[in-house]
Amino acid sequence: MKYAFAVAAMLASTSASAAVISSSVGGVPVGANIYESFDAIGPGGTTASGITVSFAGTDAGTASLPNVGGKYAAPYISGGNGTLFGNAQADGQDATQYLTTGIGTVTLDLGDDHQYFGILWGSVDTYNSLAFYAGDTLLFTYSGSDVAAIANGDQGAAGTYYVNINSDTAFNKVVASSSGYAFEFDNVALAYKPITDVPEPGALALFGLGAIGLVAARRRKG
Repeated sequence: MKYAFAVAAMLASTSASAAVISSSVGGVPVGANIYESFDAIGPGGTTASGITVSFAGTDAGTASLPNVGGKYAAPYISGGNGTLFGNAQADGQDATQYLTTGIGTVTLDLGDDHQYFGILWGSVDTYNSLAFYAGDTLLFTYSGSDVAAIANGDQGAAGTYYVNINSDTAFNKVVASSSGYAFEFDNVALAYKPITDVPEPGALALFGLGAIGLVAARRRKG
């Protein structure tokens, strides 16, 4: 069963930037300007779309099938959501090259300012995180707990989410990190301006419940 999770938050940082995140199994970016598969990374770590990739830490790097037990497992393609990235494979584990943090980091220097970031995030776990920067200034950070209600490192199809992040402040660098094995991802989408991302019914229900809870809490305080 497809599951959607969404949250809007003002996150503490030096610039107090606000961002909205939504995620779903089988989700897909809509209206992005750049679609990067990381299947070909050229000299200096630069892709054809202009993203420069660098790795730090233990076992951070590129990977593909077969999986390496205890270290990394390919994220899942669901609902044909690899098509926009040139991957027309049937649903199943991503058979193309993807990136893994290992116990470390993968830094994506985007080469330009963007306000939308989409990512196929595999085996989502609480100790995985994405940090967004404008130059060297940290704007905001999201962890696996912001992506999935139960972020337990599920390596099956239900553990891979397509995550959409819209920011009110432009960013030009994203750092994926993990303090334990592993954080696997692929199929990054970018847009210069925020794009409309309509949460699935499950996400809307979560927002509705949250709003009801806030109203009830305010009434109790009153």
